[in-house]
Amino acid sequence: MATKIPVTVITGFLGSGKTTLIRHLLQNNQGRRIAVLVNEFGELGIDGELLKSCQICPEDGESEDNIFELTNGCLCCTVQEEFLPTMQQLLKRRDRIDCILIETSGLALPKPLVKAFRWPEIRSGATVDAVITVVDCAAVAAGTFASDPQAVEAQRQADDSLEHETPLQELFEDQLACADLVILNKTDLIDQETKAKVEDLVKQELPRVVKIVESNKGQLDPSILLGFKAAVEENLDTRPSHHDTEEDHDHDEEITATHLILDRDFDPQILQKQLQTLTQQQEIYRIKGFVAVPNKPMRLVMQGVGTRFEQFYDRPWQPDEVKQTQLVFIGRKLNLTEIAAQLEASLC
Repeated sequence: MATKIPVTVITGFLGSGKTTLIRHLLQNNQGRRIAVLVNEFGELGIDGELLKSCQICPEDGESEDNIFELTNGCLCCTVQEEFLPTMQQLLKRRDRIDCILIETSGLALPKPLVKAFRWPEIRSGATVDAVITVVDCAAVAAGTFASDPQAVEAQRQADDSLEHETPLQELFEDQLACADLVILNKTDLIDQETKAKVEDLVKQELPRVVKIVESNKGQLDPSILLGFKAAVEENLDTRPSHHDTEEDHDHDEEITATHLILDRDFDPQILQKQLQTLTQQQEIYRIKGFVAVPNKPMRLVMQGVGTRFEQFYDRPWQPDEVKQTQLVFIGRKLNLTEIAAQLEASLC
């Protein structure tokens, strides 16, 4: 029987830096053939598209593409729907894949997902090499665990497929309890004393000795992230969880994810200021997307969580690609018409 494909599960709250970590790993794959499953929230696959733009992944749309977007809710609650058939598809290509990365949503409990690797359809061909938990140091230092707790709660309430009510503290504990590696990310935003306090807090939540490493924007060598050979699915009893079984819960239908596509370009600094203003005028918790910039051949990535925004150019616009500005908004009672009107009026 062929060797099982090692699978690395990457978890962490909304805005902790999971996508950035994976993108850096793809760009520095050291010859590894890596497939990625990414759990999106909203209709526009911004995170999946961002990973595809790493300039390593195929962009021709053929069957050899190695980025799979799972948009049917939180992975820990929908493993039998999109996840299982996608894994079965990947296992048919095991001779062309060296490892698989799974980026869970910021609300996912790792343990239920790992349990899926005990299923006969999967266990003969894949094993969980490790669970990696990414921690937003600045957020944990502030006692909020996520850089915008309202955004995490909004995403949880808006996702009808999510079957667990999880207070942030308990979700934080569950993500750490299942980890084989903890990454203290965004260390550039805090001082040494604060970083030491965050590390102490993380250690207190770990049920066993787990390696902890620091990172700035996910820039870690692949040798640190891969090759644990932990076979996590075989030793879940050592990884306690608050939420192995949960009852259904109600959702706030006023919290939604919506998107805006504009056939025009924007000055990125002016756009960012206007988006920051919009987050104060409306209950917008998260913004992410791509921006067309005047006289620039590169596509600009812009994303904001709470009051923090970042932007960078990820790749050139393709010759057959329409230069559009595409933005995803997550929030409560969003009025997309008003958002579009304010952007158009203020930036003309």
